[in-house]
Amino acid sequence: MKHKISDISGTFTLNNGVKMPYLGLGTYMPKDSQEVTNSVRFALDNGYRLIDTAAIYRNENDVRLGIEASSVPREEVFVSSKVWNSDQGYDKTIKAFEKSLANLQMDYLDLYLVHWPVVGEYKETWRALEELYKQGKIRAIGVCNFLKHQLEDLMEDAEVIPMVNQMEFHPYLVQQELIDFCQLHHIQYEAWSPLMEGKVFELPEFQKLAKKYGKSIAQIVLRYDLQKGVVTIPKSSKEKRIIANADLFDFELSEADMDFIDAMDRNHRFGPNPDNFEWSYIL
Repeated sequence: MKHKISDISGTFTLNNGVKMPYLGLGTYMPKDSQEVTNSVRFALDNGYRLIDTAAIYRNENDVRLGIEASSVPREEVFVSSKVWNSDQGYDKTIKAFEKSLANLQMDYLDLYLVHWPVVGEYKETWRALEELYKQGKIRAIGVCNFLKHQLEDLMEDAEVIPMVNQMEFHPYLVQQELIDFCQLHHIQYEAWSPLMEGKVFELPEFQKLAKKYGKSIAQIVLRYDLQKGVVTIPKSSKEKRIIANADLFDFELSEADMDFIDAMDRNHRFGPNPDNFEWSYIL
């Protein structure tokens, strides 16, 4: 399936018709609050329109300040946040969402995600997201870190099919079967840790590809994501790198090179396994 990739303002359409920018800025684990505010402002002023945060990052307020400091009005920014594991369950999720809205000082979120599939909790958490969605407080709802069997379990009782599944995704963890399942059910795949926590820069295969296309390794990887139809949210605090990460629209990876990167999959995770994680300790 060929995905239309045009420019930094391009979008993929979610299963409810909402258009989600396919390139955004991640804000996980910054050095300090000013770094978040600055990087959000840099990203927005340089054409980005998707900003990804989460309650556990404790920087929603800093994201808000970055949006306010930018030249871009709120309604043009696609803001995504997540409910943390200790806040899961119906009532606690409603409260956590209201707290995130208060931190962001917004009337609505563009996307709200269940951060991890906490056993015994995620169905009630999802029911809360469905209710908030019906009330118009969230434009789209989804999950993070849900494997196929967890999605199937959730969808057995769900009234609303998740619109997004944000997963660890990079050349060593492609999980094509999960991507295929998501595409079958019109669930948009989204990548976290697309650059393998920086390890991708050490791979000779990518050094060769970068030379071949006259692009940086990061640009090769991020272009790969987009051509796979995967929304990607690289994190950076430096304006030059934020600009460079979006310089993806003057080249295209060949089908052979896409297949070559796919074949690098080792089912290797840098983050926790959604089937086996100490949910209360992931920070």
